[in-house]
Amino acid sequence: MTSQEMTFLIIGGLAGGFINGLAGFGTSLFALGFFLTVVPAVEAVAITVAISVVSGLQGLWIVRHSLTQNPRRLARFLFPAILGIPLGVASLKQIDVSVLKYLIAFFLILYGGFFTFRRNLPKIDRPTPFIDCTIGFCAGILGGAASLSGALPTMWCSMRAWPKYETRAVLQPFNVAVLALTALVLAWGGAYHQRTLLQLCVAIPSAILAAQVGIIVFRRLTDDVFRRLLIAICLISGTVLLLRELL
Repeated sequence: MTSQEMTFLIIGGLAGGFINGLAGFGTSLFALGFFLTVVPAVEAVAITVAISVVSGLQGLWIVRHSLTQNPRRLARFLFPAILGIPLGVASLKQIDVSVLKYLIAFFLILYGGFFTFRRNLPKIDRPTPFIDCTIGFCAGILGGAASLSGALPTMWCSMRAWPKYETRAVLQPFNVAVLALTALVLAWGGAYHQRTLLQLCVAIPSAILAAQVGIIVFRRLTDDVFRRLLIAICLISGTVLLLRELL
């Protein structure tokens, strides 16, 4: 392993771990670009998924009390998503993934750009079980088709008038579960071979350390600032996704 490869693996681990610790999602869009610079695409995705799960497991600990208070809320997102993942995988032969990514990037930029500069944010406080299930199901399809399972839940949860720990108690376990399933699929396909495991030994320690820093910052945020952070990350994520597809 060259020094350049180690450098990009460490930087990618730091970027992905920090954003996961801070917001509970976003590892792929912030880390994958660094990994793609020095390793092939399949290996880069495998590394990104692994550090997403490892970083996410740390975040689960800080929302454990919120998870036990309202487990049915998470279930409304997660179980439909699990059903949607195989449909997304099956649709790969019928759809153009690049077009799908352009559409998601467009909506992320439109949504993030609109609400980032608004003084007052929407605060939906009524129960919406049908919408929650629909969002989860569609997110599962997007995850299976384009590894973009976090986009829709993030946009929807940032519009809810939930405290930050309750919001994260949906986003964090949702992403950990979906990405863990993705990791199993990748492992079944042989993505985690000896070289990939060696690369993970370099990337994971930096991701774990950076996730802890992100968690410290998260604890200091107010509920309203955290909601605005989620919206801003939507804008950044959409821009990064669009640029990645264009370049």
